[in-house]
Amino acid sequence: MRKVLRQKPDSMRNGEFDSSDEEDSAEEQQTPLQISWLSLSVVDCPQFIGICALPGCKYKDVRRNLQKDIGELQGQGVEEVFVFCTRGELHKYRVPHLLEAYCQQGLIVHHLPFPDGGAPELEHCCQILDLLQSSLRSNRRTVIHCYGGLGRSGLMAACLLLQLSDSMIPDKAIDILRELRGSGAIQTVKQYNFLHEFRERLAAHQANKEASSDRSVSR
Repeated sequence: MRKVLRQKPDSMRNGEFDSSDEEDSAEEQQTPLQISWLSLSVVDCPQFIGICALPGCKYKDVRRNLQKDIGELQGQGVEEVFVFCTRGELHKYRVPHLLEAYCQQGLIVHHLPFPDGGAPELEHCCQILDLLQSSLRSNRRTVIHCYGGLGRSGLMAACLLLQLSDSMIPDKAIDILRELRGSGAIQTVKQYNFLHEFRERLAAHQANKEASSDRSVSR
């Protein structure tokens, strides 16, 4: 279920972030958040979609600072963020109030989670793609992310390429994402198969919707 967050909860006002960002400050990584900008010119769209790893993540040897990472997003003009991590993951990676922190800084947030290593249900995928295209039409600078910015984010970016151009093929979309994000993009067999079956399943889904609509009208 999609959650678009815009309100600032009391706990996040006055510049307050989750206390986990203040822990281990000496160990926090000082490198800026790396955002890979996917040019959609390859599918005749003048826009870009940004892909990054989870901002503020503190897990194993990773020690990021949430305030700095959100500042990097803002510094690159990001206005809208799509988050594919589950709430459980946000707690696991010690950014439980990430969505609220985004809202506090004026970003439009779409929380559209699906499991790590997996693929969304087709209806959920269509919802994500519709919202991404709405962002593109509105010329809002948009970033998508999961945990590593590889599997789920790579999958959704590749699906967007397939949706925007009939001439784009799955293997080409995978190559584009792996060139941009590294060989780990589109990580699992399930994601690979979902991408290769995407157009066929989407066509069947749309045909079923049209048939249902026609039956409703004829009654």
